[in-house]
Amino acid sequence: MSADLPTFLVVDDDAAFRDRLARALQRRGYVVTTAADADEAVERARHDSPERAIVDLRMPGRSGLELVSALLEIDPGTRVLVLTGYGSIPTAVEAIQRGACNYLQKPADADQILAAFEPGNRLEGEPPASTDPEIAEGTPSLARVEWEHLQRVLHDCGGNISEAARRLGMHRRSLQRKLWKNPPSA
Repeated sequence: MSADLPTFLVVDDDAAFRDRLARALQRRGYVVTTAADADEAVERARHDSPERAIVDLRMPGRSGLELVSALLEIDPGTRVLVLTGYGSIPTAVEAIQRGACNYLQKPADADQILAAFEPGNRLEGEPPASTDPEIAEGTPSLARVEWEHLQRVLHDCGGNISEAARRLGMHRRSLQRKLWKNPPSA
């Protein structure tokens, strides 16, 4: 393990995912600590603050968004990445506003996660960073987050396009056109 590589804290209530990601990072030479929820993560960060944290958005107890704030209170130098299977525009914006350096949709592999921590490295296919200073570099494009949200609502409706359109407040044909498009790049 290299002393010049950053330390990681991986926080996810899914033990299999958490352990698999921790092992992948350890194979790359990183020192990794894990936690199953926000309270355990805060305790570990107070004991030995990580340089980087990978935080699941939805966990029992406090959310990943609350954890972003807590980790940055402990050490403002910690770079926090929010990782979620339930991406949406509001949560992406809130994560960045709370101080997260990036926001990724699951599934993401260790290489994508590591790349998301590097300010100069965009994920393959990702548009250049916004010139708007209000938008942090590395946030998913609006089109990508919208497409993922539409997919999630459609899934929640059991594939019923009419019901999904009603929940989204849009015309069924408009929803169909948006769904038929290929997913936009991150």
